[in-house]
Amino acid sequence: MNFVSDDYYYLKAKYKGYRSRASYKLLEIEQKFSIFQKNQIVLDLGAAPGGWSQVASKKVGKNGKVLAIDKAYISPFKEENIEIINKDIFDEELKDLIEENYGEIDVLLSDCSPNISGDYSRDHFTQIYLANRALDLSQSLLKSEGCFVCKLFQGKELQDFTNKVKESFEAIKLFKPKSSRKKSAEIYIIGLKLRKHN
Repeated sequence: MNFVSDDYYYLKAKYKGYRSRASYKLLEIEQKFSIFQKNQIVLDLGAAPGGWSQVASKKVGKNGKVLAIDKAYISPFKEENIEIINKDIFDEELKDLIEENYGEIDVLLSDCSPNISGDYSRDHFTQIYLANRALDLSQSLLKSEGCFVCKLFQGKELQDFTNKVKESFEAIKLFKPKSSRKKSAEIYIIGLKLRKHN
């Protein structure tokens, strides 16, 4: 039974040419919340190996742009509208590089995940640390009414982080895709329509 539940999306991703089963998580998010439009600029944090970037590439079309950010190596894409930026998301130069070269972003995605230690409390706090960095970048780089999608681990810091996202976006949703492994504690927060604070 585990083979069917846990490996179905992995096999489906390989068949469809996606780089990871995570592609189906983003496809489910898009189907439910309609975060993409043609010609948008999308920032994909923690992009390796590139499954989310592939989905975003199709959704924004050839005149859109996807910026795939990761400190890990990402093999080149055949999709011409994906640009790889090999940087740590905590690199102080990253925000300026994006602003100077691409202007404001329409959608910020973060599927960043810590190296799992096995200590759930520690992993949860590390995940919140990554999520806070993604939220900070969204507040700096997103256009007014831009969208934010970020992976979280359920735990005691989840509510505080959710409240922070509520302060910046007109609507927020918590969503666990069917393609997430059942035993996984991951959940995604979707922030819709950024409110710009002057």
